[in-house]
Amino acid sequence: MSTTTGAGASPPTFYTVPEAAQILRVDAATIYRAIRENSFPAIRLRTRYVVPARAVEELAKQASDTGGVVDVAKWAADQREFREYQQRIGGVW
Repeated sequence: MSTTTGAGASPPTFYTVPEAAQILRVDAATIYRAIRENSFPAIRLRTRYVVPARAVEELAKQASDTGGVVDVAKWAADQREFREYQQRIGGVW
């Protein structure tokens, strides 16, 4: 798996869990566990999960921008809360 794109190729929209785990340098089981605990962003397609590439990029950007540790469970909860708020006020999620 390569995280780089060739000339003219578009970046991936989703990663498999093993790909996301490789990028984040953790075991895939760690990500599966976090997904099941609803503390890591993913989409479930029947029995498979895919991880939005944007979520992985945003986590890395936040860690880089703040220079600190990003608590993924808190980040995911904040994202859910924001989407729910937007839905309540009629905004786009």
